[in-house]
Amino acid sequence: MMEAYNRYFNRQVMLWGEETQAALQKKRIAIVGAGGLGSSLAIALGASGIGHLDIVDFDEVSEHNIHRQIAFKVGDEGKYKAELVARLVEERCPFVEATPFVMRFEAFAQKVRSYDLILDATDNLPSRAEIDRYAKTIGSPWVYGSVEAFNGQVCFIEKSSFDAFRIVEREPAGIAAPIVMHIASLQANLALRYLAGQSVKKDLLYYLYFDETGELVTQKFKMPV
Repeated sequence: MMEAYNRYFNRQVMLWGEETQAALQKKRIAIVGAGGLGSSLAIALGASGIGHLDIVDFDEVSEHNIHRQIAFKVGDEGKYKAELVARLVEERCPFVEATPFVMRFEAFAQKVRSYDLILDATDNLPSRAEIDRYAKTIGSPWVYGSVEAFNGQVCFIEKSSFDAFRIVEREPAGIAAPIVMHIASLQANLALRYLAGQSVKKDLLYYLYFDETGELVTQKFKMPV
């Protein structure tokens, strides 16, 4: 079993050694949302050897989701996203456990659980404010991510408050599929570095966008603590 484990994670073991890779097996994370960001996060972190993933999403797959939500294919319409993502993660990596929670986050937050990290993969600010409150209640950091059009934001939140964002209702713009995967990749990299005991810049918001010339620009904003 250990031989098969080390073969599967060979390139990561080369990166940081067997001890760190084995430590990832003991980590538990929650991914809130199993759509565009969430399915990409679950695949990336499950394949990295995070031992326990809880995936929270009440929604079913719709046809208009599939172009940017890489866990789903035509024919999955009407199936619960959390269940499909959990099954895919376990099929890709036999060394992790992925548990779906088909419910709204408000109901999930009533459960008292312990997590090493929470990842936001929702699509609205009020839900992220709820995640922030929950994370601080259980003493866990969390990683915020959002996408719109060709733009995205990422932040590893530990001490800062999400109250810095003004919670408003607004009609979202469209979304290009690649930016969803790009932002999820940045979130996953922050998460993996943190869980592997490597340095992570916390409470710093990264804002990525393409300017009018097509150049990718990254701006950084320190979140108020």
